Amino acid sequence: MNIGALRTLCEDETIVISQHCLKRIIERGIEIEQVKQAILCGEIIEEYPNDYPYPSCLLLGNGLHVVAGLGDGRLWLVTVYIPDPAKWSADLKTRKEV
Repeated sequence: MNIGALRTLCEDETIVISQHCLKRIIERGIEIEQVKQAILCGEIIEEYPNDYPYPSCLLLGNGLHVVAGLGDGRLWLVTVYIPDPAKWSADLKTRKEV
């Protein structure tokens, strides 16, 4: 997945927010602007090329994890969360082994 393509669509506001993502944003008190900044300043830490209906990835930016996909010329937001330190390494990039 290309971080540049994600950022371009984010800047253009060519964004589709899934109902699941919107629900989680509201539950977690996260602002849409925080999500955009995470995409614009963050990095891809995992890729999911076989996700349906579009390939997606996990981004880390500004202390948030954002799962986003690319398809039909749009940026699709799947979910957003604050990573749990019990499940992620100190740099929030690597999952801890269970």
